[in-house]
Amino acid sequence: MGILARFKDIMSSNFNALLDKAEDPEKMIDQCLRNLNSDLGKVKSETAAIMAEEQRAKRALEECNKEIEKMQSYAIKALEANNESDARKFLEQKASISSRQPGLQEAYDLARTNATHMRQMHDKLVGDINELEARKDMIKGKIAVARTQERINRMGSSVVSANNSMASFAKYEKMADKALDRANAMAELNRSSEDQNINDLMKKYAANTSVDDELAALKASLNK
Repeated sequence: MGILARFKDIMSSNFNALLDKAEDPEKMIDQCLRNLNSDLGKVKSETAAIMAEEQRAKRALEECNKEIEKMQSYAIKALEANNESDARKFLEQKASISSRQPGLQEAYDLARTNATHMRQMHDKLVGDINELEARKDMIKGKIAVARTQERINRMGSSVVSANNSMASFAKYEKMADKALDRANAMAELNRSSEDQNINDLMKKYAANTSVDDELAALKASLNK
């Protein structure tokens, strides 16, 4: 039976293999369960039909047995009424009905076996679907946790990238500080050079002024 074959595949380790191959495990789980529930509907319908056949075969057998018993009862009554001819007819009818009894019994036994087998398969299918429903929630929970972990991993990568950026920023900041220090040092040197030039020039003129003053004083003393 195709239904039961597919059910067997799903319930075996192939269930996990199907999930491994699926691009979206959640959708695959839901699809598997939809297939199983669809199959369950077909198994229910088939089981109901076989159980109905069992009941029909049972009624036919019971009616046959009742007819046999009834012909036996009438044969006894006819003999009690000293009517052997009628008793013979009832017994002949009983024999005719009894000839059908083995076939009816065999049909009922087979129908009962089939119905029992189908009920067992139906009950197992229901139980296993319930088990898969529980596993589905567990698997979906694991998938959700895995996706959360993936997001955390991506965030971790972003944090590492940010840390690298901060390290680079600090490196560039140090370079800027060094450049600024060099510029300030150069400016300080330039200012020192300018001050030195001014001082030298001032000394030059200051020296000349002293000579002029001394020369003037010398002239004044000679004139006297």
